Amino acid sequence: MSKPQPTGVTVHQQSRLLEVSFDDGRSFRIPFELMRVYSPSAEVQGHGPGQEVLQHGKRDVVIEDIVQVGHYAVQPKFSDGHDSGIFTWEYLYFLGSEQPDLWRQYETRLQQAGVDRDAPMPTAGGHACGNH
Repeated sequence: MSKPQPTGVTVHQQSRLLEVSFDDGRSFRIPFELMRVYSPSAEVQGHGPGQEVLQHGKRDVVIEDIVQVGHYAVQPKFSDGHDSGIFTWEYLYFLGSEQPDLWRQYETRLQQAGVDRDAPMPTAGGHACGNH
């Protein structure tokens, strides 16, 4: 079975949603915040299991620009300067179809870390990616 291919991508700035339609008839409205906290970049995912960096303070983030990467992905530039995440169509489909579970996991991780969803991220000096 082939993977669903996108038939449309719309950035909704006002509601801060990325709408992605697929050729299997499904369409998802993915909040920018969800995309940002689950960015597939090394900055967020770390360089291996257990190295993920919990993102917070991203509720009001917007997509300032988005470019297509080949025929397989898009790369958004977020208003907080994050622009290294390459979102494949497959990953966007995953984010869209698993939204309720992903939100629950995110809220649980915040609670376990004792961090408020809207607390600002530490400045670059406290960046967890410096231990290579």
